[in-house]
Amino acid sequence: MDAKAAIARLFTDLAAALETGRMSGRVTVGVTTLGSEHGVAEVVRGAELAAQADPSLAVVLIGPRVDSPLAQEECDCEDVAHRRMEELLSQGCLAAAVTMHYPFPVGVATVGRVITPARGKPLLLATTTGASAAERVPALLKNAVYGLAVAKALGINTPTLGILNVDGARQAERELKELAERGYPITFAETVRAEKGAIMRGNDLLAASPDVMVCDTLTGNLLMKIFSAYSTGGSYEALGYGYGPGVGPGWDRIVGIVSRASGAPVIAGAIAFAAACAAAGLPRLVQAEWEAARRAGIEDRLARPAAAEEKAGAVQPPPAKPTGAEIGGVDVLAIEDAARQLWRQGIYAETGMGCEGPVILVAPEDKEKAVAVLRGGGYI
Repeated sequence: MDAKAAIARLFTDLAAALETGRMSGRVTVGVTTLGSEHGVAEVVRGAELAAQADPSLAVVLIGPRVDSPLAQEECDCEDVAHRRMEELLSQGCLAAAVTMHYPFPVGVATVGRVITPARGKPLLLATTTGASAAERVPALLKNAVYGLAVAKALGINTPTLGILNVDGARQAERELKELAERGYPITFAETVRAEKGAIMRGNDLLAASPDVMVCDTLTGNLLMKIFSAYSTGGSYEALGYGYGPGVGPGWDRIVGIVSRASGAPVIAGAIAFAAACAAAGLPRLVQAEWEAARRAGIEDRLARPAAAEEKAGAVQPPPAKPTGAEIGGVDVLAIEDAARQLWRQGIYAETGMGCEGPVILVAPEDKEKAVAVLRGGGYI
């Protein structure tokens, strides 16, 4: 850098400090421009919007040469653009990057951020792409930790956590509450629905009841698309901050994901999101969050078998009787095992689906004993 360029950069940094109130180096974020369904120009427009909104942000375009005041790394195909992005991240030239696809390893998943319609409040969805674990409940537990770390990177010091009412939610809730009892700091959100509790319904998505909504990746990906494009007919994602940065223990890069349908506003939001995570030191925060969860025993829970092995063969139900009482709160994946556990204790039980999820059906006179058995077995 020559003297003139150095002086120009100094004055630019001083101007940014006066505007933002902080004197610090610029955060540099790269964005690959090829692959969008809306063309290179739409990605460039999003990058320029991000740079205009934050003078402390430097954006580097990685793709074909375009007419733009932003810095550019020129390449003419997606594979080369991704290789160049990787090189710039490895060399420390980029603090973060935004791209349309990335081969995250198992154990790393992205935490997305949407704008909810009820009050315009942002909501973190943990997770939206990638796979934090191969099995559902362990994945939900890890997603919770990942989401809390990202929330803290965004300056939410005590984020609230909700678990979306998907398969595995009840078991994940029990496991997370046990981690909290063993010292892992979690502040659980409460649903806006009358029943209260940390299990979230669709209403809570619209209202952003928690700061972090835990869900499986496929559900999170679908929700990202709905919240981003519900006002446009679906082909153009116009709202939110994209599918978020990849997060996981030992993962030291900040790579944010947008989709091929993401429009300029979402691309701008994704760049700002990645920059905020870089400025906060997201990988360090993730590692600290994981260590806190590890001290509370999360790794033991991840290794725990999903269900105990049957040792005595098939269990036969006791004689049938009318079942007029419902017991809720059992996870759908464990509902049949829960019924068999009651059979072992001589309690006739059936399974069903109530308006709020799966239920165990027992005779009214057996309900108190059945609840005690299910609670003792960890089903509720």
